[in-house]
Amino acid sequence: MVAEAGVLVLDSSALLCRYLPDARRAYVARVVTEAVADGDAVVVSALARSEVLLALHQSAGDLHRHRSLWGRVGRDWDTFWEVPMDGRCMARATEIGAKYGLSVANSVHLAAADRLPGRVDFCTLDRRQIPAVADLGFHVRSPAG
Repeated sequence: MVAEAGVLVLDSSALLCRYLPDARRAYVARVVTEAVADGDAVVVSALARSEVLLALHQSAGDLHRHRSLWGRVGRDWDTFWEVPMDGRCMARATEIGAKYGLSVANSVHLAAADRLPGRVDFCTLDRRQIPAVADLGFHVRSPAG
């Protein structure tokens, strides 16, 4: 019997590892590669794109690197499934943020994941999210523990 494909959700901290040098980059690359090989959908919240692009803009240093990094995000984005930040998502983000004491951004990523059916793996490098990820019933994928 073949296992049902799942969903891999990447928050902004995991996405940034795809583009910036970091000791945890290899971990994130492996998690994404395994998910794609298993037929899993790679999902991000609509907020993640703005967060990642702004962080890359601030770290780029020069116009050439800026264009290169933003181009990589654009190519990747065409392969991701994006959960919109509509009223339903934002209402759920408010509930999650209030319950777990998380920032708006972290709450939005979790609310987006909470809308997905089936098995959800949630990849983050932000330790503050891990208890909420587990409590919401997602499988934690993180080098942060």
